[in-house]
Amino acid sequence: QNVNKVETGVRVVHKPTGLNVKVTKERSQAANKKLALDKIKSKLLVLLEEAEKERIEEINGDVVEGTWGRQVRNYVLDPQERVKDLRSGYETGNAKGILDGDLEDIVASNVGVKMK
Repeated sequence: QNVNKVETGVRVVHKPTGLNVKVTKERSQAANKKLALDKIKSKLLVLLEEAEKERIEEINGDVVEGTWGRQVRNYVLDPQERVKDLRSGYETGNAKGILDGDLEDIVASNVGVKMK
């Protein structure tokens, strides 16, 4: 029946993010403080990893895997001489120019799709 017990619980608040952790597990305040700091570090690491993941996803956009069976472009040469890029929706009637290497318009249309 020891009435004069010492409170050893620790609450740590990370002010920039508003994260707070309360630890009352151990009997000493120093040990609780160390546990609380470790917990808040792990929470901050998770937040940083999520932010980095979102940033990378924003940069990458919709990444399309180049596997077999994935159609990227249509070339219709016989009646209409038309080229259509299925990713960006770009369409031109200059199939001969595209096949000769005039790709600036197609490249520009795909760059515009990735920037959105």
